[in-house]
Parts: sequence; structure tokens; C-alpha cells
Amino acid sequence: MTTSAFPFIRMNERATKPRTHGLTEIRGPYYTPMGQHYLEDVLATMGDYVDSLKFAGGSFTLLPAPQLRAIIELAHRHNVLVSTGGFIERVLGQGAEAVTRYIDTCRDVGFDIIEISSGFITIPVDDWLRLVEKVQQAGLKAKPEVGIQFGAGGATTTEELAAEGTRDVTWAIEQARRFLDAGAYMIMIESEGITENVATWRMDVVAKIISALGLEKVMFEAADPEVFAWYIKHYGAEVNLFVDHSQIVQLECLRTGLWGTKSLWGRVMTYKG
Repeated sequence: MTTSAFPFIRMNERATKPRTHGLTEIRGPYYTPMGQHYLEDVLATMGDYVDSLKFAGGSFTLLPAPQLRAIIELAHRHNVLVSTGGFIERVLGQGAEAVTRYIDTCRDVGFDIIEISSGFITIPVDDWLRLVEKVQQAGLKAKPEVGIQFGAGGATTTEELAAEGTRDVTWAIEQARRFLDAGAYMIMIESEGITENVATWRMDVVAKIISALGLEKVMFEAADPEVFAWYIKHYGAEVNLFVDHSQIVQLECLRTGLWGTKSLWGRVMTYKG
């Protein structure tokens, strides 16, 4: 960790990277562009608190190859892993050969993690497991995304998602267990149907997932300050969270107990005795 100019200010102790818990993944270019100079500023100031950088919506396919490699190499210099996001479900429609080429190209340009999502498609679990194995055979970390909402992942309206319906959380948990048993690096929990695009947050779903799988191997999508504050309040400073890159400072202030809303002020603590 870098040395603060204020070492006398007490804060919650944070593990140094590579961490196994209290992980923060930040969103890369999607809602805003992110070149290497922008990212350099983010990581030069907050890099100690960022564990991985996730591209969204296949945005990395729009970047010129040299710029993509430069961004990935910059992240690696700050000990930050780089994830594709869940774009593989777009590639699956092009057949097995395209999937193989996609995985190999991701490895060759320097990605560390391939997220395997199925927000818009239905795929048998055994096929999903084959994808996990294929990603791992390429030397990359497989990160399946599971959730309860049909049609999640594309800024679909609340009304449209409600019409699609949701899955039983028990099914999502059993999927996640099989992926972890197959060696998956981490399970990403899709926020839609839980804390996003819902009339009422499904906290019962979160509780069941954590009760069944624990905290270390799951990461919750929480790209809204109210959402990640809720996770910190109820599950502590070391819950794994995915947020937008613009929110990294606010999130880390909550994790370290430096600052907080009225309901969190002075209440977020860790004990390393």
C-alpha cells in the first residue's frame, strides 16, 4: 500500500494485493470512454484499492488493438486484473470456432478473466461448464455470472424485466456451486432482479446466496452508491463488489471507515487481532 500523508488517521486495515476478499472490480469504458491516460490517473491515485478492471458491453472490440493492449498492460503494472465482461454470450451465436478464437485472442492480448454470462440467452449448465473448462485450459480465469432475472444485462426497462419474470434463487445457487466445483475463479452475481430494475430490493436473495456460498467466492454487482453502501452495512468491509470506476473513492471510504452516510458513520469496522 502507498504511504498516506496522514498516517495518524485511524482506518480499517485492508489486505494488500493480491487480495482474496474485499475485492473491488471497476467498470472500464462503456458509459464513458477510458483511454490509458485517464486510467493512469485513476490507478495512480486509487490503484491500491482496485483489484480488477472490467470492460462492459464488448467495448474492448471497438478499441484499436495497440490501445487495448496498452490499457491492459497499464492495469497489470498496478497489479490489476483485467476482465472481458460478459461479452461471450454475443460470441456464442457465431458457433464453436468463433468461441475458440475469442478465448485465444483474449489470452493473446493480455486479458486475465473471461466472464461467462447468459443474461440474454438460455444455455444448458453442462455447456456452461464446458465453457468454464475451455477458458481455464487457455490459462485464463473463468468468472461465470449468475442471477435470477431473465433478460438481464442490457439496460432493459423495469417493466420489460418484470414481464420476463425471475428464476428461483435456489437454481442460481446450484449453478454457482457447480461452477465453483469446476474451478471457477469467482461468481459474479447479476444485480438486475435483485437491486436493479426492481420495485423492491430482493434482500432475501442476497442472504440466501451468501448463506449458501459464503463471501469469498461471490462478487455482487453494485454500481449505485445506495446499493454498495447497503452491502457494506450488512455484510461488512470485505464483501466483493463491482462498481463504476467513478465510485472507487466513495466505496473505499466506506470500506476503511473513513466516511459514511448517517447509517454507516463510525459503524464499519474490521478486527485483525
